[in-house]
Amino acid sequence: MTALRLVQKTGRGLLNAIPLVIGVLVLNFTLIQLLPGDAAEVFAGEAGAATRETMELLRIRFGVDQPVLDQLIIYFYNLARLNLGFSVRYNAPVADLILSRLSMTVLLKLAALALALAVGVAIGVAMAVWRGSWLDRFLSALVLLFYSTPGFWIGLMLVVLLSINLGWFPPEGYRTIGSGLKGWAYAADVARHMVLPVLATATFFVAIFARLIRTAMIDISRQEFVRTAKAKGLTPAQVNIKHILRNALIPLTTVTGMQLGTLLGGSVVIETIFGWPGLGRLTYEAVMAREYVVLLGILLMSSLVVILANLLTDLLQTWLDPRIKA
Repeated sequence: MTALRLVQKTGRGLLNAIPLVIGVLVLNFTLIQLLPGDAAEVFAGEAGAATRETMELLRIRFGVDQPVLDQLIIYFYNLARLNLGFSVRYNAPVADLILSRLSMTVLLKLAALALALAVGVAIGVAMAVWRGSWLDRFLSALVLLFYSTPGFWIGLMLVVLLSINLGWFPPEGYRTIGSGLKGWAYAADVARHMVLPVLATATFFVAIFARLIRTAMIDISRQEFVRTAKAKGLTPAQVNIKHILRNALIPLTTVTGMQLGTLLGGSVVIETIFGWPGLGRLTYEAVMAREYVVLLGILLMSSLVVILANLLTDLLQTWLDPRIKA
């Protein structure tokens, strides 16, 4: 792909994403307005009681005293000024609040995705190369177990086994509080805290990627160009890696881009279980507190990440197979 074609395709993708983003924003805003209660009611409930005058002041403070249409217009006006709003509960701009948690979620999810891709592709290749053997049957059963077991249950079992019983890894948090570690020692401490949530997140996607690679490689191995490559005298390893696996990666990129939204959605449960200070935990806290301005900002960020992932997936597919057109 030439640089000019890359820029053109990226520009078209971004332009096509504009009406999609607007539609997502309106849909998110509408669905949130249908939820019962608001931040003022939760705040008053935490205080124990509140008078009618206090409730009116709280609704003005939280910005929920206006009609729904006016709230939507104000929301889009603020977005046009790159302002996601202000969180009264956290006493911070929503953008700063999200950015402070985004890095932790990205770190956790990219590590889980990298692990799932590496292990899933390796298992899928082994299942395809030795299909029909005892290894294929064993790995298929293992993959089915990963696919059918909820991630939160795996997370809880990992805490019980590897943290409580064996004491290998910490059960929650992202660092050892009060340790004062710096440099590589701090990075190693964070990595130890990441092990359990990364494993709990990655198992489901290992199953998806492994089964996809196995199916794709078996289908591609029956095509004419593979027989031609074998007739030219290429070794089985060259045929499997250079010709079969390379083409099998094309559907894998599509599924990976589609599953990115699932990764972000699943972070709510995983981050809550392990006390990981990311967007998932912030989402849970915002829902419980009816802090809808924070929730809208998180949904907007998640939508943009998914759209960007789909655009990058299209570009990656074109690089893997130049025959694919925009």
